[in-house]
Amino acid sequence: MEQPQLEVRSKELVEVGGLRFKDLNGNGVLDPYEDWRLSPKERAADLVGRMTTQEKVGFMLINSRFTGYQTDEGDPTSHDGVLDERIIEGGTSIFATRKVYGTTQTIEQMHLRRFILRENEPPSRIAAWVNAMNEVAEGTRLGIPVLVTSNSRNENGEMVFGMNDAVGIFSTFPATMGIAAAVLGDQADGGDASLVDGFARAVRQEWVATGLRKGYMYMADVVTDPRWQRTYGTFGESPELVAEIITRIVDGLQGDQLGPDSLSTTIKHFPGGGPRENGFDPHYKEGKWNCYPTPGSLETYHLPPFEAVAAKAASFMPYYSAPSVQRSVYQTFRDEEVFYEETGFAFNHYFLQHVLRDRLGFTGYVNSDSGITDNMCWGVEELDRPSRFAKAIMSGTDLIADTNNIEDLQAAIDQGKVSMARVDEACRRLAVEMFALGLFDGQTYVDAEAAEAKVRSSPGWELAAQTHRKSVVVLKNSGGTLPLREGTTAYLEVFHKSTDQAALKTTQAREQVAAGGALELVDDPAAADVLVLLLDPQSGDYFNATPGLLELTLCEDKPLRSIAGEPYTETTLSEVQRFRDLATSARERGAKVVVSVNITLPWVLDDVEPLADAVVAHFSTFYDAQADVLTGRSPAHGKLPITLPASEAVIAVDGEGVCVSPNDVPGYAKQDHLPEGMRYAYVDADGNAWELGHGLRY
Repeated sequence: MEQPQLEVRSKELVEVGGLRFKDLNGNGVLDPYEDWRLSPKERAADLVGRMTTQEKVGFMLINSRFTGYQTDEGDPTSHDGVLDERIIEGGTSIFATRKVYGTTQTIEQMHLRRFILRENEPPSRIAAWVNAMNEVAEGTRLGIPVLVTSNSRNENGEMVFGMNDAVGIFSTFPATMGIAAAVLGDQADGGDASLVDGFARAVRQEWVATGLRKGYMYMADVVTDPRWQRTYGTFGESPELVAEIITRIVDGLQGDQLGPDSLSTTIKHFPGGGPRENGFDPHYKEGKWNCYPTPGSLETYHLPPFEAVAAKAASFMPYYSAPSVQRSVYQTFRDEEVFYEETGFAFNHYFLQHVLRDRLGFTGYVNSDSGITDNMCWGVEELDRPSRFAKAIMSGTDLIADTNNIEDLQAAIDQGKVSMARVDEACRRLAVEMFALGLFDGQTYVDAEAAEAKVRSSPGWELAAQTHRKSVVVLKNSGGTLPLREGTTAYLEVFHKSTDQAALKTTQAREQVAAGGALELVDDPAAADVLVLLLDPQSGDYFNATPGLLELTLCEDKPLRSIAGEPYTETTLSEVQRFRDLATSARERGAKVVVSVNITLPWVLDDVEPLADAVVAHFSTFYDAQADVLTGRSPAHGKLPITLPASEAVIAVDGEGVCVSPNDVPGYAKQDHLPEGMRYAYVDADGNAWELGHGLRY
């Protein structure tokens, strides 16, 4: 084996047989866990045998961690302002209320080693922050390094905690459904999904350069409930496509096996978050259930993408929700009856042990979603916190997310609710990953000064630009409206439920499109040959429980109403009447109307399509890329990764909470379950069905 380049900042190196090793515990001899020649499993076993119970407790938790960069002047920091050392009493999030301690105390005294980065910092700052935490960690008794993870950072979109924590620092692709749309376009041309290979390699290069070595990504969930807000972060509704994309992503990020250059993955949300109960999100009790009302849906639609990577992914994240007995029918998996234990999947021994490990062959570790022992403890609400920890861990969850609650995990062990054998098993699984990634050896520290250049030199920037253009889907093109002639006079406006956002995005769109020069923009819609109306719909609020069903129709006059009949007045599209007036007056005077819709959810566009000569779908796609497609500079290429519903009627929910089209079946298959005479996919005035794989060319 080749000698790795080793760097120490407080410990010493030892030399054995002409080779150098880190003396991480400072005892002057080479111990097995310090020996990079041994396998990760051998080293993990030795390390865990040396850890105290308190060190193991901290090792089994991962928590969001602030950097020192965003602190106010006068707040305590260390390492030249890089590390946040504040103590925050009653730090509150939707997940829990918990006291926040300084970085050094959290590493040295609480023994946490895994942290989630949620701030949007430049590469050099991320690298300096990771280095500083590892410097603190190296000085501890066993010198166990830190591992920093993040949600995805390479897709465009509005900043949303837990979905788009960061935007624009790394190479920026369209949203994940945009990547799927581009891949479907490639496949329609006789190609394959190799675009994903380049995407994954670029992400890997950029993240590793900054010291980020773990990603809570990507979502292997298949979209089956159109109101599910996490649709935005998926690859669509085709189990086959999602499985292929996820397989290529895991291979591209991790490599053939985890190693010093790998970016480790946590695939989510096992066994699939798509079968929501009418879209209600399990961050709240209204969405606590996964529903399987259709025979065979679990095995046919939801498990295949997880099955595809079970033997490869380093870790899996279970979904918050619990399988509902009342709202599900008999399901089988590999000819065995599925057992419904009505607990959240992080507490569900049957799914974590029997399905994931015994049947799918998974050997990595299970990383819970945030807040499962506090606010999202579905199915175990009656248990105290130590018992919730115990239930999760003894059911097969190895790492509890977004908490620093060492006290209750320690209590669960002290009370005999969690066996030390199980604690040691979890810690070994967690340590194997860190050894494989080289964090104990040559990959502890990264070159912070070089991080910016490494990210900027990534091939991801050019590939992202291509993918933005390939992601645009032409849904309707009446009378050959598209492509627009270059130099066409155009009025452009963005519509959003926030008037401030609408104004900001309109300015950004006009600047980007004007810089591209494809269209001649005018300020007066009456002076334009074409109106380009960009719809950026929003429905509900991801981190506030929606009081009723999410509204997917954009231009409804009626007030939105909850199941209980109480009015819900927040509209999904700002200035609806203005949009209608602009479109109607333009067509009356013979101007063309082109509508571009950001597909973050499968919107019902039955009130929009009749007002437009052409309709395109995009997925947080850059405005200049959209303009290039509208003018033919770039060919129309993308294909829909999800089916757009025909009307509210095909997703209507009755008084018993039952949807006319089942929640657990993807859009392309819902037609088989509808009453006679009802069609699920929207059909426009030209006869185009807006279903999975649709996309016009010119």
